[in-house]
Amino acid sequence: MNFGIDCQLLKGLIITKIVIKIGTSTLAHPSGHLNIRHIEHLCKVISDLKNAGHEIIIVSSGAIGMGVGKLGLKGKPTDIETKQAAAAIGQCELMYTYDKLFNEYNHNIGQILITAPDVEDEKRRHNFENTLFRLLELDVIPIINENDTVSVEEIEIGDNDTLSAIVAVSVKADLLVLLSDIDGLYTADPHLDSNAQIISVVKEITPEIEKLGGGKGSSLGTGGMVTKIHAAKIATKAGTDMIITNGNNPEILYDIVDGKTIGTRFESR
Repeated sequence: MNFGIDCQLLKGLIITKIVIKIGTSTLAHPSGHLNIRHIEHLCKVISDLKNAGHEIIIVSSGAIGMGVGKLGLKGKPTDIETKQAAAAIGQCELMYTYDKLFNEYNHNIGQILITAPDVEDEKRRHNFENTLFRLLELDVIPIINENDTVSVEEIEIGDNDTLSAIVAVSVKADLLVLLSDIDGLYTADPHLDSNAQIISVVKEITPEIEKLGGGKGSSLGTGGMVTKIHAAKIATKAGTDMIITNGNNPEILYDIVDGKTIGTRFESR
C-alpha cells in the first residue's frame, strides 16, 4: 500500500492537514486505566501518516478518565472539584504517554490546553491559532485538550467533539476524524435495534439526521452522537469533511486517507 502524499486523495482533494479527535473510550479501558495496546498502535499509525507528509493535529480526551483510574475512583466524579483534580492527575499521565510513544518515532509533540474564552475572544483566538500554526511549521504534532483543571460551566467548551471541530476550522483542515467507540451514525440505535444500518454518507444535516443523535456516550467521556453531529455542523459549514468511525483499530486511518468508505462521512458544503 502506498502512503505517499501525492496519491492520497479524498473527494478529489489531496489530504495534507488532518485533525484527529481521540475519545476516552479509545484511550482507556472502562476502568479508566490506560489501554496500552490501543494507544501504542495509534501513535505508530499517526507517526507513519506524519512521515508520509501529512500535518496531524490531535484533540485528545482522556484526562479525567485516566485520573479516575489512577485515583482508583469507582466512576467519573460528579462534583467539579474532583473532576478538576482527576484532570490534573490524568493530564500528566496522558501527555507523558504521548511524548514517550511519539518520541520512539522521532516526532515531537506540543500541548495546548484551552477554555471557551480562548476561542470566543478574537484576540485570544488569534493567539491560539498563531501558536497552533507555529507548532505545525516546526513539524510538531499539537495535542489539544480542554483545560479541565480550571474549566467551569461559564468558561467550558463542554466536549472535545465540539473542540475538535473548532480546531479543524481554525487550521482550515482538509479532514476531521472522530475516533470513538461506535462505527458511525446509524439509522437507529444499534444497541436496541438489530436492523439498524450504518449511514455511509451524510450530504446534509437535516432535522431527521439530528434526531438520530440519541443520548450520551461512554460513562467516562463527555460526548455522544449528539455532540458529534454538532461538530459535523461546525466543520462542514466551514468546508471541512468529517468522519465518525471506531477507534478500536487505528489502522483504519490508512483506509481513510486512501479515500475508502469508512464509518460515516459528513460532506462539507
